[in-house]
Amino acid sequence: MTAAESSVPGLPAFLKGAAKRLLVGGGWVEAAQGRTLSTVNPADGETLTELAAGSATDIDTAVAAARAAFEGPWSRWKPFARQRAIIRLAELVEQNYDELSMLDTLEMGVPWSRWRHSGRAVALLHWYAAQAVTMHGETIPNSAPGALLSWTLREPVGVVGAITPWNGPISAAIWKIGPVLATGCTVVLKPSEESSLSALRLGELCLEAGIPDGVVNIVTGTGPEAGAALAAHPDVDKITFTGSFETGQDIVRASARNMKRLTLELGGKSPNIVFADADLDAAIAGSAMAVFANTGQVCYAATRLFVEQSVYDKVVQGVADFAANLRIGPGIKPDTEMGPLVSQRQLDRVLGYIAIGEQEGAHVATGGGRLTTAGCERGYFVEPTVLTNVNNSSRIAQEEIFGPVVVAMPFTELSEVARLANATRFGLASAVWTNDIGRAHTLAGMIRAGTVWLNTYRMMDPAVPFGGYKHSGYGRESGSEQMAEYLQTKTVWLNTDKHER
Repeated sequence: MTAAESSVPGLPAFLKGAAKRLLVGGGWVEAAQGRTLSTVNPADGETLTELAAGSATDIDTAVAAARAAFEGPWSRWKPFARQRAIIRLAELVEQNYDELSMLDTLEMGVPWSRWRHSGRAVALLHWYAAQAVTMHGETIPNSAPGALLSWTLREPVGVVGAITPWNGPISAAIWKIGPVLATGCTVVLKPSEESSLSALRLGELCLEAGIPDGVVNIVTGTGPEAGAALAAHPDVDKITFTGSFETGQDIVRASARNMKRLTLELGGKSPNIVFADADLDAAIAGSAMAVFANTGQVCYAATRLFVEQSVYDKVVQGVADFAANLRIGPGIKPDTEMGPLVSQRQLDRVLGYIAIGEQEGAHVATGGGRLTTAGCERGYFVEPTVLTNVNNSSRIAQEEIFGPVVVAMPFTELSEVARLANATRFGLASAVWTNDIGRAHTLAGMIRAGTVWLNTYRMMDPAVPFGGYKHSGYGRESGSEQMAEYLQTKTVWLNTDKHER
């Protein structure tokens, strides 16, 4: 019995046995070069299991399998048949969600008590199932001379390369696989090497749901090797990527080889604006969890807190008190509200940024250090941190930290806070807390971000698009905009006058 098995109650059976293999062409195979990489429990630093370390050779094989499936039997599946397969997958995900969510908890630390509810994942799949039978072209009246009809067809874009992050593994995998199945594309999924297990288990469920061999392929491995090979592959028609801005730039450059279609959901430095007339109790709790949920490892985390001067001290103290009272510990503990960071590298990054903030003159209102209390001493835990005396142009206010760190700054005028909110290269999300509906609407129009939440945060729905402005990427996840990213539009003209020459 390994240290991980003895320390983790209810270890999923999926973790036991040999190293996890690659899903290619409907079969589970070893990596071509026979290499593996370890995946670690961030709560205690212990190895959970070994993953196959896929290479460019494995990406080649997986893309070939995806291409064969796209041009083979899968291309003849009718929309209703695809819908039934997605619904069956949704049923299997719901039946197995305790296991899927536990794999995420063990691998990236998210509290299981808060992650184990299957609602979002299952809702996504049911929404994609509905899209499978509702996508269509249109007949378009034209003004061309003669007796001509014109209409459009909506056809799948082809082989999709999907690269997912480590901070929401099962949801991210479904967000990528769902539209592939609905539109009739095929996919090679490269999950993050730091959280691949739930994606691999989802691959098993795809096969159980009757999805044909080669439609869903999963290649684990590192970003610089497997991810880069997928992004540059000449027989991949589209890349959908969620991750850092810097990697997004690399993917844009790699896509030029064959003009791939791209969807890029990148980083954020989201402003969260609290006015004096807001429901301050709701704003304080909402602002705190807007940045401390998932240990701050969320692309849209509200890491810049702007508070109207007259209530600045009250709100900042409220957020600091909320942070100080969060129950922090391993994600498998039922009362845990905030788990560890995903890795030693991420812990070093977050602590490094806190140190940078202090060097820049920031004051630590609460937190600021590594947490080493009983039960946390071997894991990658950091205290939820509130920094004040911060300039909006400082590094900690401009660079994505990706941890439970919020910088708080006062403001006095609406125009001032709109300027501060937009003074960032990112534009993913934002929030405004106020009881003045006119002010809320005004700021919603002024803020340059893909999402503006008013008197709430973190609300998402499969039918509602999500994505960013500026360096936060382009394209959208969810909603009809996402479906369009997986479809080509073909125009057809028909001459109906048999006498015309």
